Amino acid sequence: MKIMIVYSSKTGNTQMIAQAIHQEIPGAELFSVEDAPSPEGFDLLVFGFWVDKGTADDAARDYLQGVGTTPTALFATLGAYPDSDHARESMERATALLSGAPLAGSFICQGAVDVGLQEWMKSLPPGHPHGPTEERLRRWRDASTHPDERDCEAARVWARGLIREERS
Repeated sequence: MKIMIVYSSKTGNTQMIAQAIHQEIPGAELFSVEDAPSPEGFDLLVFGFWVDKGTADDAARDYLQGVGTTPTALFATLGAYPDSDHARESMERATALLSGAPLAGSFICQGAVDVGLQEWMKSLPPGHPHGPTEERLRRWRDASTHPDERDCEAARVWARGLIREERS
């Protein structure tokens, strides 16, 4: 089975998860989205992105729209909690970019929020919908230690199950 893992990463969070997944898929080719070839000719694409504005980041979106019919498994990192509505809706929006490609599975985990984005949000006027609320500041603190080894292990477990399912 010919497998390619591609990831888009801004702060290193998604790259870390991609590398954990790569440990579980011997022989898979690993690329950053900037260097990735077309998935044509691969049996499975395992694609990772960071969530930006409730969907895949721009580079990921551009790549996913050209996947064609290659079966694709998606993984993502985001600053929100992975069991939140925002996480679920973000993965749904990213999945919708796969026009014609069957979804083989999905995985999402929390990742630290870019410091520059935090600073920008802190500069917003009081009451702005993206301003720093107590809940948002708490979530940023929680996210600051992610992905951690538990997240990486969860990604490896997901990858093992994904490959087992694809090979059966």
